[in-house]
Amino acid sequence: MIEVDSITFAYPASPPIFVDFCWQLRRGETWAVLGPSGCGKSTLLYLLAGLQFPQRGEVRIDGKALTRPRPQTGLILQDYGLLPWATVRQNAELGLKIRAFYGPDGTHAPTRVDWDRDVTPWLERLGIEAVADHYPAQISGGQRQRTAIARTLALHPDLLLMDEPFSSLDAPTREGLQTLILQLQAENQLTLVIVTHSIEEAAFMGKKILLLAQPPIRQAVTLENPEAGSESYRKSETYLNLCEILRTRLEQG
Repeated sequence: MIEVDSITFAYPASPPIFVDFCWQLRRGETWAVLGPSGCGKSTLLYLLAGLQFPQRGEVRIDGKALTRPRPQTGLILQDYGLLPWATVRQNAELGLKIRAFYGPDGTHAPTRVDWDRDVTPWLERLGIEAVADHYPAQISGGQRQRTAIARTLALHPDLLLMDEPFSSLDAPTREGLQTLILQLQAENQLTLVIVTHSIEEAAFMGKKILLLAQPPIRQAVTLENPEAGSESYRKSETYLNLCEILRTRLEQG
């Protein structure tokens, strides 16, 4: 589904982050991107989202070079991105209203027109229907993140990109949302890429893990983690061993 083909990327007046970097993702896979601060994790996500573009090489999705954000890609950020003056329901409906404004033009919205504009099923599935008329300041951090997830999934993306979405949440809330996202990914056959600085989160969520070192990054270092996702996995020896391997790899740079 996604091909990162020999990309080189640098911010203005800065040394390159990626140099001739290649990486491939198949449809329906679940990836965690792990690395130290400043290594380019978020930059890679923005390249996949079409918010940044390489100076050389290209990112292709379904064989097409990415030249702008595509309407089938969902992006969830750490700071939720909610409108403070809008209710939970209104925030969840925002993307659908923007699509309705542009119509099925194939650029801002998919060409299909049979969009379900009722977000209630998503609010119910995410456990926030009871606070649908509340404003962001009136709900918890976990409920805000669930609202952001509802807004994104209501658009029926095929690719879901998440940039450290749970880092500001307490441990029980974070673990609950990790499990929920994996359930929704499986139910909706999404390709999932989650950027994280948490070793434990990467080991639990990523059936494949992309490990980034300090720039310049020239090679994709990947680890297979086929048992990821089940609640029992958190307590397994395989999970604990993988966390130790990842910790060692990060320390070695």
